[in-house]
Amino acid sequence: MSRYYLTTPLYYVNAAPHLGHAYTTVIADCLARYHRLKGDGVFFLTGTDEHGQKIEQAAAAAGKAPKEFADSIVPGFKKLWETLHISYDHFIRTTDSYHTDGVRAALEKLFKEGKIYPKTYDGWYCVPDETFCPKPDIENGKPVCPDCHRPIEQIKEKNYFFKLGEYQNWLAGHIEKNDSFIVPKTRRNEVLSFLKDQKLQDLCISRPKARLEWGIEMPSPPFEPGYVTYVWFDALLNYITALGYPDMKNPKWIWPADVHLIGKDILRPHAIYWPVMLKALGLEPPKTVAVHGWWLVEGEKMSKSRGNIVDPHTIVAEYGVDAYRYFLLREVPFGHDGTFSEKAMDKRYNADLANDLGNLLHRTLTMIEKYFGGVVPCYTQSFVGMPADLEKGWDSFDFQKAISGLWAWIDQGNTLIDERKPWVLAKAAAKTEELKAVLGGLADMLRTLAILLWPIMPSTSENIWKQLGCPGKISREKLWAAGASSGQKVQKGRPLFPRRE
Repeated sequence: MSRYYLTTPLYYVNAAPHLGHAYTTVIADCLARYHRLKGDGVFFLTGTDEHGQKIEQAAAAAGKAPKEFADSIVPGFKKLWETLHISYDHFIRTTDSYHTDGVRAALEKLFKEGKIYPKTYDGWYCVPDETFCPKPDIENGKPVCPDCHRPIEQIKEKNYFFKLGEYQNWLAGHIEKNDSFIVPKTRRNEVLSFLKDQKLQDLCISRPKARLEWGIEMPSPPFEPGYVTYVWFDALLNYITALGYPDMKNPKWIWPADVHLIGKDILRPHAIYWPVMLKALGLEPPKTVAVHGWWLVEGEKMSKSRGNIVDPHTIVAEYGVDAYRYFLLREVPFGHDGTFSEKAMDKRYNADLANDLGNLLHRTLTMIEKYFGGVVPCYTQSFVGMPADLEKGWDSFDFQKAISGLWAWIDQGNTLIDERKPWVLAKAAAKTEELKAVLGGLADMLRTLAILLWPIMPSTSENIWKQLGCPGKISREKLWAAGASSGQKVQKGRPLFPRRE
């Protein structure tokens, strides 16, 4: 059995989860289910990032202590993942004690090996991003953060710095030698361009408790008392603390990760800070950092300030969870930005799910009931081929290619019905074998389709499986075999996706 370690980013708990969080996590779940279907031993990690200045401020605004505030937000993420049928294996919180222990162990190791050092910083600081800026941009005569373009402030204080700059040449070389380290290619080129155009500054990895109390305290000794860990240094380490770090003999230890799935706004921490941190700790980088785009609403990124947050619960209540999962993967090429609208949801729902998939199942089962008493007929010749580009699409994060292959197959099934006209074949005794081949072949196709659709639409797949009268549970071992559905008693139910008017 191959192992497959997949992660989402840790989601910041300063607000409730929205469409962007759901998108990342649904993609991760589909990948996890696909690899389980292949027979891989999957470990799927997700969780929440609960430290830092923004959490401290949000908690104060809510009149709560930071941990109490985090405790009030985390159940919302877990409830949404349950609603979306997210099959994660472990949910980590950066307030978990084992994570705290692992972060402190990493800090001690790096400090003792001379890779962390103290220095007084005098310069610009962006509070919203919780990062130091070498130099501000000027907009309307005022200094702003070059990344988020919000106001920044000047500070002077002693802190601890990680020797990020020492590893610039190593990191650029690693990215150039490994085409799949950052995907898609546009993001890989973005990071390489950044590394070639700018000198990497050492990373400030502490905050004095006089300015920020809510974080993991840096171990004293070897550090001076009165410092907490920078939220990004803390959060990135979750990918190994969840496996038992620093105990690399832990039974859960399966490093390196196969895929870190992230949004493009957190590319730099994952593609620059994190691989360098791992190198300094003596560990391999992840195999792939897969970067998706943003969902836009009326051309703008979702944000609380704009009031355009899309609540996944509302969409699921309106369309159903599997239709929502399907839409997220089918609508936008991975890596690109996408625009969310109910008009687009309606179009996908009616055209792809109701007219194509739902109609194929309903027509096939209705004719099996009518012409063969509800029992799938035996046949000797199949008119149905296999879908193309399926595994290639999944393995290259080209989910549209994978789904398009399945839908081309579904179209083939609907076209077969229209061209062979089973209702005409049923009237001629000489055409009985052809009728069996059409309907028996379609039943086998739908049976296989139920298996191949399972990573994307698990409930729909199980519904198709049940309506076909298939025994047991969906598994890869039950993939295509001509005549495998023969003799099954179908149990036609309601249409999978009733048309929306």
